[in-house]
Amino acid sequence: MDIQLWLKEFSSDAVAIALSVALIAGYYFRLWRQVGRDPTYTIHGVNQLARTLWVANVMRNPAKDVMAVQTLRNFIMGASLMASTATLLIIGTLTLSGQAESISNSWHVLNAGGTHAAELWITKVLCLLIDFIVAFFAFVMSVRLTNHVVFMINTPESGAHHLLSPEAVARRLNRAGNMFTVGLRAFFFAVPLVFWLFGPVFLVLATVGLVLTLHQLDRSDPAPREALPDR
Repeated sequence: MDIQLWLKEFSSDAVAIALSVALIAGYYFRLWRQVGRDPTYTIHGVNQLARTLWVANVMRNPAKDVMAVQTLRNFIMGASLMASTATLLIIGTLTLSGQAESISNSWHVLNAGGTHAAELWITKVLCLLIDFIVAFFAFVMSVRLTNHVVFMINTPESGAHHLLSPEAVARRLNRAGNMFTVGLRAFFFAVPLVFWLFGPVFLVLATVGLVLTLHQLDRSDPAPREALPDR
């Protein structure tokens, strides 16, 4: 295909992708700057702090070992459920890729500015598939790291190896939490990709909606204002 014809046919989708990536990158750049000023600006920073303090409390109080194992088990069950969900979505996406010719035209009924080319449809499905594979890998890694913590957290602190100290165990648990967050983010990013199947305009609109939603979800609760003195 001639380069000019290619640019003419796929320009609207290329512009939509560039706008979507710019919106998400701009949001995370702003979030990164806010976290640099205040590590607890996001709920993720608060959760990391809570996990660190929780591990230290459990490892210094042997009577809480059963509670710790039950809590970690619940975390593993949640991550396992999300990994299973990602597997089902991967299978569904693969099924979708084999029906490109039969459903691409019907899905593009509202596609006013984008192309109906089969090549682009396969590219869209491939991006969606990669997104779900990333989610599956992240949730599985979360289960793996949490399984390590199940054994580490019951290790007596006195005389333990430095890699089994409360700080080291907390770092591993926080890595498991971060991987769980990555998996959820991959699910969130799948929303604009799904809307992209209907056209580039829907991709941009879905990305704007996602950024606005993340802006509300990522922020931690603001500190309560001190009561003003009576006058």
